[in-house]
Amino acid sequence: MLAFLDYVAFGLLGLLPIANPLTSATVLLALTGRYPDAERNRQINRATMFVSIVLLVCFYAGNAVISGFGISIPGLRLAGGLIVSYIGFGMLFPPAHAKEGEVQAEMAGDEASARLPDVSFIPLTMPCTTGPGTIAFIISAASSIPGGRLTPMVHAVALTTTVLFALVFWLCLRGATRIMRFLGETGIDALARLMGFLLVCIGVQFAINGVHDLLTAWGFIAV
Repeated sequence: MLAFLDYVAFGLLGLLPIANPLTSATVLLALTGRYPDAERNRQINRATMFVSIVLLVCFYAGNAVISGFGISIPGLRLAGGLIVSYIGFGMLFPPAHAKEGEVQAEMAGDEASARLPDVSFIPLTMPCTTGPGTIAFIISAASSIPGGRLTPMVHAVALTTTVLFALVFWLCLRGATRIMRFLGETGIDALARLMGFLLVCIGVQFAINGVHDLLTAWGFIAV
């Protein structure tokens, strides 16, 4: 029992700083500031489900998927950096007509809610939460299992860690919705632009890390 708790604690302590649900909550604030509450909650529920699925897929089949498609960790970092930067630029320089369209969508109710962009998978799940760092951590943890044997203990640890992380993720995102009521329209606009700038910075850093790892693997940079 103590070994089980130790492994679960190790998984959570490793995942939380890398996946950082607080960052995802901040992105949620910026992207869904004018979404109706029901639609925002639906996005949160979908994102929680996607995060759980991605974590389990990475643990059980991540190494095989990456090897099968010939994808390297530096490639994941570089691709994730480009995606994050693209999203950040869109938040930093929104289209001039977006504001009016979003307000009309909010006033129109459920019919317009169906046309709101779905942000549950991209960017909330990938790359904000289960990005290259998270995937690399999970694959490394799975490859370190002695003998590679998936015992009942390993299955229990993987499922428990995933459920607990998903719960923390869901609580962080649901808590962010309360902040919406205090920011107002101006505050949401300011937060969206600030987060856009930060996402561009994060994306560029992802790309730099990917290029650095790639050059190191090719021997151009000494370890």
